[in-house]
Amino acid sequence: MLRAVLLTALAPIVWGSVYLVTTEFLPPGRPLLAGALRALPVGLLIVAAYGRLPAGAWWGRAFVLGQLHIGVFFALLFFAAYRLPGGIAATIIAMQPLFVALLGWALHGHRPSLVTVGAALSGIAGVGLIVLRPEAALDAWGVAAAFGAALCMAAGTVYASRWPSPVPLLLSTGWQLVAGGLLLIVLALSLEGLPSTLSAANVGGFVYLGVVATGLAYLLWFRGIRQLGVSVSFLVLLSPTAALLLGYFLRDERLGVVQLLGVAIVVASVAAGQWDGSRRSRQALLG
Repeated sequence: MLRAVLLTALAPIVWGSVYLVTTEFLPPGRPLLAGALRALPVGLLIVAAYGRLPAGAWWGRAFVLGQLHIGVFFALLFFAAYRLPGGIAATIIAMQPLFVALLGWALHGHRPSLVTVGAALSGIAGVGLIVLRPEAALDAWGVAAAFGAALCMAAGTVYASRWPSPVPLLLSTGWQLVAGGLLLIVLALSLEGLPSTLSAANVGGFVYLGVVATGLAYLLWFRGIRQLGVSVSFLVLLSPTAALLLGYFLRDERLGVVQLLGVAIVVASVAAGQWDGSRRSRQALLG
């Protein structure tokens, strides 16, 4: 169980590096293109390697999961990033665990425990302490997009748990990457166009985003959902924490006392959420 949790935790930690890679290595002003190149090439490689397409109901399921986890999620995320300070967008999207608990209750009758709700709210508060700034301004459309992004990922987590894949996990991940990436590439070409040149650093950044931050990270994430259930959603709170720590060590962005307190609260809430999920799973197995 601990090994599965640690492996799953690598996914949001890697996602926390995406902001640093984007600002330091990618061409500016191409967020949708970055999202498309994160998803589509690695997805096509995976599907081509297996040489197998979805069958039956999985055409629709792969499309739905691909949009929730990749396509619509990335589009809303980038829209929010343009209209909100990054800290506020990250805090709103960190509400995903609470949305997972509420959607699980609404769709499947899985009533969340007080510990689960408390851990979700505490984690959100911790992320707020880490990333919010007094001068941050709110944009209504940006806030709506960030909430939509959190809801998309939460719904994807719930449905991925409900629809266990009949094929190897890597293949089902490839289907979702292709489904979401196709939407993103259409949006990118329509709204942004292609950059005139790409440097070696740009290419390296795109490769990292596609192979590590998408292919490997989503494989670990979906594997965690399959093994641990929707309780893994609490681990997404590690993403903004990882982003902050990377900034501290690699960009000399100093941590204040309030931010350190936020990191501690996030770690504690993740631990509490995982403990409660494991406890309830054991109780269900024991009857």
